Parts: sequence; C-alpha cells; structure tokens
Amino acid sequence: MDIVIDNLPFLLKGAYYTLLITVVSMFFGLIIGLVTAIARIKGNRFFRTIARVYVSIIRGTPPLVQIVIVYYGLVDYGVELDAFTAAYIALSINIGAYVSEAFRGAIQSVPAGQTEAALATGMTEAQAMRRVVIPQAIRYAIPPLGNTFVGMLKETSLVSVIAVTELMRSAQLLVAQYYVYMPFYLAIGVMYWIMSTVFTFILNKVEKRLSVY
Repeated sequence: MDIVIDNLPFLLKGAYYTLLITVVSMFFGLIIGLVTAIARIKGNRFFRTIARVYVSIIRGTPPLVQIVIVYYGLVDYGVELDAFTAAYIALSINIGAYVSEAFRGAIQSVPAGQTEAALATGMTEAQAMRRVVIPQAIRYAIPPLGNTFVGMLKETSLVSVIAVTELMRSAQLLVAQYYVYMPFYLAIGVMYWIMSTVFTFILNKVEKRLSVY
C-alpha cells in the first residue's frame, strides 16, 4: 500500500472535487426539486404536466446518458461547457427529479388541517405553503433526502467519463501511470465509504434534532 500512501495527496484532491460536485449539485437539485414538487401539487395543468414529464424523463434515463448529452450533445447546438459546469448541470437536473419526489411525498404528509388553519389566520395559500407546510415537510423529507445525498456522492464517479478529475478519475489516472489496479480502486472504495458514513452520521443527527421540534 506504499504506492497509495505516496499518491494520497492526489487522491485527496480528487475526493475534494467529489465533495464539491456533490454539495453544489445537491444545493441546486434541492431548489429544482422543491419547485418541481410544488408545481406538481399546486400548479395548474400546464405546470403539472411539465413537472411530470421532467421527472419521468430524468428517472427513466441513465445518469451517464444525461451527463454526455449535456457535455457532448449540446456542442451540436453551439453550447460548449467546461467539464465541471457540465457535471454540475447534469447532476443537478438528475438529482432534482428524485428530490422532487421526496418533497412531494413530504408535503402531502403534512395534515391538511395545517394549511386550513394557516388560511384561517389570513395567510394566502403561498404564505401558508412557505411558512407552515414546507418547514414541516422538510422534517419528513430528511430521511429520503439523506439517501439521495449519499447516492449522489457515489454517482459523481460517472463524471469521470467527461474528464472531471474527481476521485474515480484520479484513480484511473494513477492506474494508467503505475499499471496496477487493486491498490488504487480499493483505496477510493474506502474513501467513498468513509464519506458516505460521515454524511449518514450527520444527516441522522440533523433528523434527530428536527424531530425534537
């Protein structure tokens, strides 16, 4: 394992980019997912249809295909993106579809009486959604969002196909340099496991804290 230790800084740099891509994509995915969930629940027929089609397409196609479409496919239409930007966009769009389903289920889990009570106090429907329903829905959504977040961490390995030097790509470059496979792939497997375990621990703490309230 000396070869891994010697190249650990390079692998750690790849892990940093993996975390960066995960956090940025999850941030924008949360926004996309929340808007999509509200559109499916409260939107008119047009927005509900658009939201359903979006979720259906994204959940029905492989993330790898989505990544190469954004990075390579858009070039046909004069849109050239650098690898990191393409990764952010593709993964944000992908995760947004799954997050929307988590939010939709969470919002629908909030008792209807909560909305009725908010409306009775003089709130508009939008205010009731923003101040009453969504804060409670977030607590219900934490467990599925946690699973989605961990899944996104592992899916970042797919952006190695567009030469983003995240953890998987870093291992591939080292394999090409030293012509050995097992040490580097075992090392990144352990690193993915550690990151996933840490995220799971943090999310469990957040869930417990929110359950108090």
